[in-house]
Amino acid sequence: MNTPRLQPRPGGWPVGLLFSSRSLTAAVEATQRNATLLAIEEVNAAGGIHGVPLLPVDGRPGPEPEDYRAAALRLCHEERVSVIFGTHMSSTRKAVLPVIESARTLLFYPTLYEGFEFSPYCIYTGAAPNQNSVPLARHLLKHHGRRLVFVGGQYVYPYESNRVMHELLEQAGASVIEEIYLPLQSTHDDFMAVMQHIRKLAPDAIYSTVVGSDTVHFYNAYQSARLDPARMPIASLATNEADTSAMRPGAAAGHLTAAPWFETLAGAASRRFIEGFRARFGPDAPLTAGAEAAYFQVHLFAQAARLAGGVDTSQLLRALGDASFEAPQGRVTVDADTQHTWLWPRIGLAGEDGRFAVIDEAPQAVKPSPFTIGHTLDVRDA
Repeated sequence: MNTPRLQPRPGGWPVGLLFSSRSLTAAVEATQRNATLLAIEEVNAAGGIHGVPLLPVDGRPGPEPEDYRAAALRLCHEERVSVIFGTHMSSTRKAVLPVIESARTLLFYPTLYEGFEFSPYCIYTGAAPNQNSVPLARHLLKHHGRRLVFVGGQYVYPYESNRVMHELLEQAGASVIEEIYLPLQSTHDDFMAVMQHIRKLAPDAIYSTVVGSDTVHFYNAYQSARLDPARMPIASLATNEADTSAMRPGAAAGHLTAAPWFETLAGAASRRFIEGFRARFGPDAPLTAGAEAAYFQVHLFAQAARLAGGVDTSQLLRALGDASFEAPQGRVTVDADTQHTWLWPRIGLAGEDGRFAVIDEAPQAVKPSPFTIGHTLDVRDA
């Protein structure tokens, strides 16, 4: 198969960035873009790829999935990049995949997602369902109860993530009382109406697949409704520090998130990442699990490019199976069979300051299973 070569230009190897400053998830995408730039600077300071630096080319997509697709087309066909780092929402990833597959360009995708996908030109560095849905479901069953309400937005990730979580909970004899889906960019009043309805349902927990700026309205509405997270917490895979920093004081406190990395995580690699990020982008710049994945995936790419000699895409893909990196969350590697990443599942509990304390974690990196094969919950998990 004829595959594109990584073609240098004056100034370096061009690599694309695909994060939006205008999307629903712009706040977390800003953290991912910044972490990508930080990692590129570190790679270049270490000599680049055999002496050739990486040259970031910003696609600057607009807010809609079609904008990401148009930006990907420009990056692939006008800028002639062979690697793109980016996208956040599943709708934008799905809009971009046909472009990168047609151009045989590699996409490194640094965001948790719903699983059940494989693209020969996509490297998935965010959590797969067995690395976040399974541990979160197990934690909820063990510590909170068996009656849940699902709340999400009206697009692909909430529907598919809820399907996975629904199946896991049913296997353990738990029940999903109701699934509620709101339009993207709903208002505080919309979420207040949801909270009043949830008060009547009285579940043991709320599983949220609300994302981006809608998350801020959702948690603020929960606080306004004076519901008690000790009795009925919000549990999410997508809520992050960029979201909690935009909430009212204390609105995130007592709620749960599953992710491979949190800012509070101890360890030398985590501290170096935080210190480097804050030195580059400001002492108050929020950091997220998505930013951590965006950071380490650049280093994984650079290692693979060095191993492959900076040659064609197929050789780079093969070299990724031999690459590893001591990421802020722990050592990470790409699973050659699935092109997903071995990650370290953790559960975080938000404090009054919106930061997450790690209250449960895997003792080692977990092999990705994007199709959730062989992962079940039963009554013994409760």
